[in-house]
Amino acid sequence: MNKNTIVTIPYTKTIRPLGKVVVEYMPDRTKKVKAYMLAEHIRKNVQTGIAFEASMPMKEAFGYRNGVGGFVSGQNAPNLLSLVAQKTGSYLARKVDDDGHTTLLYWATGQQGDGIETIGDLSAYEIETFDFSGPKSFGEAIKLVPAIRYFVDRFAGADWGMYVFFTQGKIDDLEEVKRYSTQLAKEIAAAKRNPVKFVLMGIGSKVNSSTLQALDDLNTGTDVDLWDYRIAEDLKDVLEIFAELGDTHTIVAPKGKVLGANGHIIADYSASGVPSLMMFSLPVGAKSFELELGDTKIVQPIS
Repeated sequence: MNKNTIVTIPYTKTIRPLGKVVVEYMPDRTKKVKAYMLAEHIRKNVQTGIAFEASMPMKEAFGYRNGVGGFVSGQNAPNLLSLVAQKTGSYLARKVDDDGHTTLLYWATGQQGDGIETIGDLSAYEIETFDFSGPKSFGEAIKLVPAIRYFVDRFAGADWGMYVFFTQGKIDDLEEVKRYSTQLAKEIAAAKRNPVKFVLMGIGSKVNSSTLQALDDLNTGTDVDLWDYRIAEDLKDVLEIFAELGDTHTIVAPKGKVLGANGHIIADYSASGVPSLMMFSLPVGAKSFELELGDTKIVQPIS
């Protein structure tokens, strides 16, 4: 490895109240840590949406099983999407979306895998009772850009947008997604478009985490961080989808400290309050740090 190379490693399996921890291994042999706190991020004039990959490989996630002659529905096969989709969608509609509805759609439909089937703009109650049984036409290929464009173009007038994409992680137009995301980030950085956040939600037993990670780590040449990802079966709290929205200005606790080895104080927020994004440095050999919030103390591994 080049001595000037910076290696970035995200830790999504964090200990509450942390939502995500990102560690950069710096050339000066230190670890630069970004620790995001779990917190609501309520904003004005927000639009939200959830898009469900509807390719042939995703049929099992919709409650189909591979039977004689191909996939068949029912037969007591579990619908993996239903519970987490209801939980995530109803939260977005009830707590985040400005008009109390979240837009739902299926993507990667049709023979070319570039189709979209809109479900509609649903309230929290409608989402909680929706069966998520799948599209009319499952896709032969898996193309994500049309779904991204749908949300970005339809809700261009929103001050902020948050859109969650359920997927197994195999994306056939990944390079086009990267190009479009890079252009979008540049337009947001130049104030030509309003900010958006995309969250990839890995679902099923065959999640391709490397693809999700590739988008999470996408370097757009700007400070705009468009993508984050979660694994559905690891999702313990819907607030985790907001993990990367933290900043150094939003205070989430009146006081706290970050401690290193032997109780050494790394960051002291006793006077300023604990921000939703904490940034500090640790020695390269550090294997954990301790977060102290009043009587609550947790040790977060980073090795």
